[in-house]
Amino acid sequence: MHGIGDDGSAAAVTMALEVTMVSHCYGQKKALDAVSFSIPPGRFTVLLGLNGAGKTTLFSLISHLYDTCQGSIRVFGRDIRCAPGEALRRLGIVFQARTLDLDLSVGQNLAYHAALHGIGRQEASVRIRELLAQVDMADRLHDKARNLSGGQMRRVEIVRALLHRPALLLLDEATVGLDIRSRADILATIRALVAQSGLSVFWATHLIDEVDEADDVVILDKGRVIVAGAVADVVQQTRAGDIAGAFAGLINGASRSGLSVAATAAVVGGKRDLSGNSNLDAGSRSIGVVR
Repeated sequence: MHGIGDDGSAAAVTMALEVTMVSHCYGQKKALDAVSFSIPPGRFTVLLGLNGAGKTTLFSLISHLYDTCQGSIRVFGRDIRCAPGEALRRLGIVFQARTLDLDLSVGQNLAYHAALHGIGRQEASVRIRELLAQVDMADRLHDKARNLSGGQMRRVEIVRALLHRPALLLLDEATVGLDIRSRADILATIRALVAQSGLSVFWATHLIDEVDEADDVVILDKGRVIVAGAVADVVQQTRAGDIAGAFAGLINGASRSGLSVAATAAVVGGKRDLSGNSNLDAGSRSIGVVR
């Protein structure tokens, strides 16, 4: 993708995440089928799909928990297979399952994680306090993790994922099991980080009310991307009243007609052929519906 530099010349824009023709199987069962899309930097992008759509499998591939056997994944231009260290350094990850050590304090959990990233003790202490303050958890530094509520644990996990200052944050069903207020607080916290720091976020959910009209969205159904683009464009081009209507129509349409592998990948921020060439002018946005 290309933009315009300060001097008026074309300037390359590196996508926060590029997924190209990625497939994955569990034995004979295909969990992902030729998945292709990309997301631009500094955006809140939602990966929306029903339970079993393949969201967690996709996140496991992006985070290199699973090896990518078919297709390619790039994080800010770094291939996850060829340069995993460089790619993973740019990733922060919040998994669906709770992963804090309940017998350690909030500060101890975070300090341990910082040490794993090679962050010095003094610098880690500064980052921990700054980030806890951002998520309104500064007063819980010395509390045992087991004494936190579900929403508070999730905020600590978000802080942990941000300690090494990643450029792209992945969150897999981050609000599962939380009450309505906690869900809203977590979403507001992440959206504020995007607005204030330019962080790129890829947020997986099956909850339609977690999608904002200003977001980008990638809709995954039965292991295939059926649409990707700005939410407003998806709603407009599907002639739906809102994203809920667009989602229902797309999922129902996909179930009736079936999906085939498309020669052209639908991507957020533009439509590209598989060589990576943009078919849109700089700054344009469109959606692609794969049938």
